[in-house]
Amino acid sequence: MNVISRLAFAVGVVLCGAAWAATGRGEEAKQTPTPPQTYVLSPNDLVLVKVYRHADLESRLRISKDGTTTFPLLGTIQLGGKTLEEATAYIRHLLAQDYLVNPQVSVTVVEYAKRRFTVLGQVQKPGSFEIPSEESVNFLAAIAMAGGFTRLANTSKVSVTRTVGEKKSVFILDARAAAKEAEFLIQPDDIINVPQRIF
Repeated sequence: MNVISRLAFAVGVVLCGAAWAATGRGEEAKQTPTPPQTYVLSPNDLVLVKVYRHADLESRLRISKDGTTTFPLLGTIQLGGKTLEEATAYIRHLLAQDYLVNPQVSVTVVEYAKRRFTVLGQVQKPGSFEIPSEESVNFLAAIAMAGGFTRLANTSKVSVTRTVGEKKSVFILDARAAAKEAEFLIQPDDIINVPQRIF
């Protein structure tokens, strides 16, 4: 289990304990470790695409800010936001549609972009943090990287602001729903804001 997973698991255990104290049903609480995550391609990643027995199609592709890149035969394709497995299946499908019979495609990351997110508000160490190469960071792990919540944190209404292109989205998360929120992956440039409780 890597450092990020251990931190996320530790936060999950604390949150489960808080839920036990609040409900009095500790015997029903389950401690679910964070599931392994798959790397998601991001802007400025450099990927190598190979097609078996088609050396002329081998390409190094830099993913642009909007998540697109250009591949021979296919033109502009959308790779940003896809896992490596999804990107491989996507290119294979496009090639099989009009150009090749049963193409064998591989996609690997040659160079990882610097991917950062920001945590503000009621956490022990507010600031900007880097998503490690080849890894994904979920919501609980992001809070753990910022030192965890302060005692004044309103953990049931944590906002995550995400901008994709010109579209801005805001997600409201409840950290006490640990198992559910462990599935929420943090994307580059996300801004997490932990508000203060109102007494």
